Amino acid sequence: MVQVRENHAFNPDGSICFDEWLESLQAHRSLDRHEQIRRACELSWQAEQKAIAAHNTWSSGTSSYITGLEMAEILAELHLDSETLIASILYRAVREARLSLDVLRTEFGDGVAKLVEGVLRMAAISETDTTRQHVLGQSDDQVENVRKMLLALIDDVRVALIKLAERTCALRAVKSAPEERRRRVAREVFEIYVPLAHRLGIGQLKWELEDLSFRYLQPENYKRIAALLDERRVDRERFVSEVTEELRRQLERANIDAEVTGRAKNIYSIWRKMQAKNLDFTQIYDIRAVRILVPEIRDCYATLGIVHNLWRVIPNEFDDYIATPKENGYQSLHTAVIGPDRKVFEIQIRTFAMDEDAELGVCAHWRYKEGIKDPGYKDSYTEKIAWLRQLLAWHDEMGMVGGLAEQLRSESTTPDRVYVFTPEGHVVDMMKGATPLDFAYYVHTEVGNKCCGARVNGKTVPLNYPLQTGDRVEVLADDNSTPSRDWLKPGLGYANTPRAHAKLIQWFKTQGREQNVAHGKALLTEEFSRLAVANPNYRDLARKLGCKNEEALFAAVGVSAITVAEVINAAQELSQLLCRIDDPAISAEQEGISDVVYGAGRLPTQLAGCCSPKPGDAIVGCVMDANQVIVHRSDCPKVSVYQKMRHENLIDVQWSEGRKVSMLVDIYILAYDRGGLLRDITTILADEKIEVMEVNTRTDRTSGTAKMQLQVEVSSLQVLSRVLEKISRLNNVIEARRLGAVDPDRGEFTS
Repeated sequence: MVQVRENHAFNPDGSICFDEWLESLQAHRSLDRHEQIRRACELSWQAEQKAIAAHNTWSSGTSSYITGLEMAEILAELHLDSETLIASILYRAVREARLSLDVLRTEFGDGVAKLVEGVLRMAAISETDTTRQHVLGQSDDQVENVRKMLLALIDDVRVALIKLAERTCALRAVKSAPEERRRRVAREVFEIYVPLAHRLGIGQLKWELEDLSFRYLQPENYKRIAALLDERRVDRERFVSEVTEELRRQLERANIDAEVTGRAKNIYSIWRKMQAKNLDFTQIYDIRAVRILVPEIRDCYATLGIVHNLWRVIPNEFDDYIATPKENGYQSLHTAVIGPDRKVFEIQIRTFAMDEDAELGVCAHWRYKEGIKDPGYKDSYTEKIAWLRQLLAWHDEMGMVGGLAEQLRSESTTPDRVYVFTPEGHVVDMMKGATPLDFAYYVHTEVGNKCCGARVNGKTVPLNYPLQTGDRVEVLADDNSTPSRDWLKPGLGYANTPRAHAKLIQWFKTQGREQNVAHGKALLTEEFSRLAVANPNYRDLARKLGCKNEEALFAAVGVSAITVAEVINAAQELSQLLCRIDDPAISAEQEGISDVVYGAGRLPTQLAGCCSPKPGDAIVGCVMDANQVIVHRSDCPKVSVYQKMRHENLIDVQWSEGRKVSMLVDIYILAYDRGGLLRDITTILADEKIEVMEVNTRTDRTSGTAKMQLQVEVSSLQVLSRVLEKISRLNNVIEARRLGAVDPDRGEFTS
């Protein structure tokens, strides 16, 4: 990446020599609108000089004029158009209130003004306090920021590209800033903009942003790896030079027109691989690396054969990302071999089009859009644009973007993808957990709406079957079929992708408000009845959930725009479902300890003074004669004594890790009797970490039914709702609900 300050001459007044600067941009991009670009530079320069004259200098110590030029240089390298460059030159001047959007609209047209306006909407991300986030980690607190970013993407993907360039300049500029500011900017860039650059396939920016963020967030690790790289640079360069010469000779002999170069691996990716695989620096094979670019895909595999004939292959170090691309569309062949002097090195093989895709990602779409006819661009770049259009479509259909933020985050940062085949053999890239119904909606909205079944690898499967990599999926459709409301129930697992969920909500919204209101009301009535909640205040619930009235709440629930679980949670927050444990035998102090440790049921609990266990320590409980549980560290000498004595009163207890038991409820279950029924029910409760205080069962041999009453402790009605739903889906279960204070079944088990 070039930088203005280091590479260009300036006029006596401090402005840049425009002709020289523009010539450098032309090296990357054939540009039009030269005079408008010149005018943008003049306006930015004049606005800054006026601000200086008015003693209103920039607070950060950086020049908005120079920053604008640097942003334009970055975007020119990414092959963006003149309109985008003009917007980038002027963005900082507008953000700092030195120019107005009206001036931009008058001078350069509505397109430039809209781009700048979109980037301004994204500026709120940079103002977020990220000091509380984990270093080099993804944080749920950033979801709202990503939401704002996606809203900006609604207008034009170039908005995000300008913002990426601006954050790159910001990260470069904090090199000499105080440590706290360096870390804040680096954390924000790493958590939000590196994933975005990755998902858009812009490796050229992603690698620089990763390394700079890593340098500021973990300076010692950065310096250590940089020093190791520097120590071996001469030997590495000599080795790579010998290898590349040998490859050129062999490829020329095979009549393959190839470009062979050495490739430097960025520092952060080295550190990440060392951490992920617990490797030493000397065990990272791709520090010594070569990249081979060829014209056609068939040349890639022919070149791979030549490489494997030249040198011995390292087992399990071959990846075919051409047949199975990465989630952001990246394609290449990667192989590791033992080369001269028994040194291991990596070779990447791909076409010239794939290489440009890896470096520029979605940015290269602008070249394709403007008339370049290379067929190698079309499929890869239009797929990225299609992904962005999906984001926009989901936003329009759902009227919200919470799921979109998760989609961006999850697809940007996790390798959990599945690759399935259409009946014609085309590869489809889907998120892990996708189902045949998700696949149907991926193919086309109408295919999903008319889906009535599916075959996977020739066998009929349920529509909530989790797809696996390599599956061949065939959707069965019927013109008379329509979506089922069960498809939107989270617990049933039919629609697991944001696209399918959005399309279903859109379909049900068209089915008539009265039908949706009736369905939503029925769902809530059924759930509140199952939870033994009488007369819930729907008016207050509607207000809390942002609905105009009760009817609007029912309609939203009817189309799953608001889930039943969200309503239950809101009801508990409004204390409509409050049912706390009130036992005078438990003191306030003991209740506090019960919030921290669980496993002792309702017995009074106390931390042992002899070993003073702290959260995180391995612990064990000892039931004393006074029916009190004393919690010791597992390595406490007293515990060793109890164990030697084979003390029968030692029990397993655990730190609650924030789990607060606040509700004591009775559950009633009616089922057709079968072997293993009670085991299946208690397994569900154990998985949810729910304490079972009491179990009573009665079997009616005449009807073949079993009735059960369980007393359990749960942390919330939302948890109880989820558990009852899971129990009700067990084989043979007829009914599972909470017993109310006045309930005809409550007295059945008392003697």
